[in-house]
Amino acid sequence: MKRHGSDSFYVVGEGVLEFDRDGQPATRQPLTVEELRRFRFSRLGPVGTPIDEMTRVALANAITAVVPQQDSTDPPIPAGFTYLGQFVDHDMTMDRTEAQLGADVTVDELVQGRSPALDLDCLYGRGPTDPHDRICYDDDGVSLAVGTTSPTTFPDAQVDVEMEGFDLPRAGKGTTAADRRRALIPDARNDENLAVAQTHLAFIRFHNRVVAELALKGRRRLFAVARELVVRHYQWMLVTDFLPRIVDPAIVTDVFRNGRRFFETDRHPGLGMSPTMPIEFSVAAYRLGHSMIRGSYEWNRVFNITGPGSNASLLLLFTFTGTSGNFQGGSQIPELDDPNSGFVDTLPTNWIADLRRLYDFTEVDRPDLVPPATAGGGNVTKRIDTLLVDPLNMLPAGTFGGRGTKFPDIHRNLAYRNLARARMVRLASGQQMAEFLGVAPLSTEQILQGDNGARLDTLTAEQQVRIATDTPLWFYILREAEFNNGLLGPVGGRIVAEVFHRAIEGSRTSIVREPAWRPLFGPDSNTFRMTDLLLFAFEGKADLLNPLGD
Repeated sequence: MKRHGSDSFYVVGEGVLEFDRDGQPATRQPLTVEELRRFRFSRLGPVGTPIDEMTRVALANAITAVVPQQDSTDPPIPAGFTYLGQFVDHDMTMDRTEAQLGADVTVDELVQGRSPALDLDCLYGRGPTDPHDRICYDDDGVSLAVGTTSPTTFPDAQVDVEMEGFDLPRAGKGTTAADRRRALIPDARNDENLAVAQTHLAFIRFHNRVVAELALKGRRRLFAVARELVVRHYQWMLVTDFLPRIVDPAIVTDVFRNGRRFFETDRHPGLGMSPTMPIEFSVAAYRLGHSMIRGSYEWNRVFNITGPGSNASLLLLFTFTGTSGNFQGGSQIPELDDPNSGFVDTLPTNWIADLRRLYDFTEVDRPDLVPPATAGGGNVTKRIDTLLVDPLNMLPAGTFGGRGTKFPDIHRNLAYRNLARARMVRLASGQQMAEFLGVAPLSTEQILQGDNGARLDTLTAEQQVRIATDTPLWFYILREAEFNNGLLGPVGGRIVAEVFHRAIEGSRTSIVREPAWRPLFGPDSNTFRMTDLLLFAFEGKADLLNPLGD
């Protein structure tokens, strides 16, 4: 599965789940070798009964309605974690074998390459010796390549310069603009929006800094040792810093201390069984991040509510990428749908992220890395709930692989896409999953009324009854979070925590299988947060974390 907009899912034990020519859910057995070698999903709970098309459309419109929304609170979640979550999603679903479908791939490589794992394959691909992924690396075959920004004139001479190391590496050649803008990274999805692209760049710089530290110590097997260290620190950060911000911490502690209770409890790498990914996670629970997305962000000194460029809108974050955009300000969706529109081939310098605005460096006792205070917000995520900001009802086609194709406008609505995909795989309802997990379900009143989330009074009475009876799992999990202080609860939190545990356990490098390991690059042997990763990657320097200044 390479794109978010997957047209089908290969579910182990069931076959290929997809829509037929009439738009109805259908199941068939794989027809080709390529389909047999696809990313492997599984079903954790029971098969559900999908809601009808009109109810899906009505619910999607309610979820993306133009209404006031709440920021995350108690404590607030820095905005960067939204896109760290997207980066993690791409890592879990990265397919290392895709470039090798016509070549020799061992059985072990095939099975593991199509399995969810949290080992930064979206960063490393198949490594520097692979002919396809070699372009992601520097000439030394150890460091990862970085790119250079393009000079621009707005708003002043400070941005009218190239800056090396602040864009993803790009092809820079080819017959079309799309060819020249192509990011030289293993997973093009990490160039779908600028926030995840700059997150990917931060991981490139973290790897390169680890390489530099090891080289000073004269370590051999430099790339292999660096990669193992980077992956272990990444996993530690996910378990101790990322997950407790989005999942009830008591659930995270239980799973990582006592093990899984529901998902692949009889499997571990010693038995030669690689993980699968439950469709309940991929199609519902881990889509929590969609509700965390803001409509705009305080991005840097140029693009913030008091700056010369105003806040960075969500559309602009798509615009200044190679996969979804054209690097040209002022573009509208019809232009972005043309991959060869625009005249710039790398990120303009004035769009480099100020990472101080995306993360909270007071957590690491660095008050000197606090950005200027403004009244505009934009530095924290939206609360995890049943509301999506309305720009998500009109996505550029590049965000779901739709460039060059025709489709109804409703397909641009992210909520609708999530609900339609759940129908395709006949996903269990929220009530079914609550019963499967042995927890009390939400009441009818909770589902229909919520807690400052999506209002369902625009749905017909019949549609409301259907939603309350067979609540789509994605909507149910977000409703559950509304009654759990904006954190995933007994259904959503359990699914997410157990899949993360299994994905780390099944990774080639794994802190779950090495419980005695402790981080080296944090303030102490038990602490390594995303802010610690950024401090190390950018040498603790304000002019690297925020190269455009205040």
